[in-house]
Amino acid sequence: MNRTLIAPVAALSALVATAPAMAALPVGAPAPQIVTQGAIAGKTFTFDLQKALKKGPVVLYFFPKAFTQGCTLETKAFADASDKFAAAKATIVGMSADDLPTLQKFSTEACRSKFGVATAGSAVVSAYKVSLLPAGIGGMTNRTSYVIARDGKIVMVHSEMDWREHVARTLAAVEALKGK
Repeated sequence: MNRTLIAPVAALSALVATAPAMAALPVGAPAPQIVTQGAIAGKTFTFDLQKALKKGPVVLYFFPKAFTQGCTLETKAFADASDKFAAAKATIVGMSADDLPTLQKFSTEACRSKFGVATAGSAVVSAYKVSLLPAGIGGMTNRTSYVIARDGKIVMVHSEMDWREHVARTLAAVEALKGK
């Protein structure tokens, strides 16, 4: 690594490690409305949470940065489980502060064109309380998954930087909604 980058990267890593996690929205809270741009299979679309909820529950999973190891692994795990989410009539949408061209590429490579990823601007990051660093420094989200029922209420929250439990927990929450 370039020596001029070592100190800033180390300082940012230390800040992330010691920063208090923002409290995610609680179960039972109404999900803030989102209308934003996204991509699926490399093509852009407008994601409107309210419209998506008319079709069934929505899984919003916020991730820090496309094409990083943990985010790519998490996204591929959601892609692997996408048929199970579809069987439960759930829509999966990955959310990050990445720009749209990056998400277009990520939607084909990591998502394997199975579901959409959308941009999370500062208003969305703030509304969902998913800023990685205090006061939105760095413009990245933490790793928080929400399951939102058709009535717009949050029924499950999992906020943990380790990506490995997000898919299993969100799928279990979606499956628990069947028939409700």
